[in-house]
Amino acid sequence: MKRACVTGGAGFIGSNLVDRLSATGVEVAIVDNFRTGRREFLSDALQRPGVRLVEGDALDPAVLEDAVEGCDWVFHLQANADVRWGLEHPRRDLEQNTIATSNVLEAMRTMGVKQIAFSSTGSVYGEPHVFPTPEDAPFPTQTSLYGASKLAGEGLIAAYATGYGFTGLIFRFVSILGERYTHGHVFDFFCALKSDPTRLRVLGDGRQEKSYLYVQDCTDAILTAAERHEGDFGAHVYNLGADETIVVDESVAIITGQLGLSPEIEHTGGRRGWTGDSPLIRLDTTRIRSLGWRPRLTIEQAVVRTVEWLADSEYAWRRQVANGAGRAMTGETAP
Repeated sequence: MKRACVTGGAGFIGSNLVDRLSATGVEVAIVDNFRTGRREFLSDALQRPGVRLVEGDALDPAVLEDAVEGCDWVFHLQANADVRWGLEHPRRDLEQNTIATSNVLEAMRTMGVKQIAFSSTGSVYGEPHVFPTPEDAPFPTQTSLYGASKLAGEGLIAAYATGYGFTGLIFRFVSILGERYTHGHVFDFFCALKSDPTRLRVLGDGRQEKSYLYVQDCTDAILTAAERHEGDFGAHVYNLGADETIVVDESVAIITGQLGLSPEIEHTGGRRGWTGDSPLIRLDTTRIRSLGWRPRLTIEQAVVRTVEWLADSEYAWRRQVANGAGRAMTGETAP
């Protein structure tokens, strides 16, 4: 790989991937509109030769064509990732996830680029009946607009792979943790405790059971699959996650323990924190492991790393705390 484009490259996962690529000498074009991405995350990468920022939106074809020109791979990580508010903003998932993916594919076709890695989600499984859930599990009814929009993106990539000879890697993530993490349950709980260290509101009954993955393990998996499928036309789907799970209340105990706090815990009740919240997420990762990949950190270690980074990175959360976001809602968002 000599040149790559990373959409959403100023975001949590994207900026970590940019660092990994640029550190090995790969030229990288970063696409980001900074709606949720952070310029601080690119401070090191933009000092490296061959790394450039194309500031703009994935809904703008001209921005995308500029960024993907001459690339060997496009890592399409840009997305709206907040499951909870999908029903309040129904066009956001359609535009930022499905239409943006269509635009990326068209820019690639126009510029003669044929290899794409796509950040999909375990949310496409809805509430499955098989655990651990394999890639070929039957799809139940979609339970979130986010999951539905990502599944549509998967379909587009598979169609381009069939019709135009693309290589399409589709990664169905669990939620990702680690450095530069700025949305999701650990972030929400951390902000809530900064606002009021004496109490913590937890959506649902606290028994929701989820799998998570450390961000560097996530980028390892993406790059391992990209190397394996170089020039391998067709669509290839991989679950990414740890083989273990953690219950929300157990995660709360780790977070509060790291912060040295003993707040009163208030559960809102019910098996789900919001519409589209799956009470159990555990993906079968046999397929990605067959390529030689293994996660290095346990979920508990990933939670601890995340809390440590947040504690050292006030710029990442001070505005949310000042605006009372941590007090308003705590729960989970998608990768």
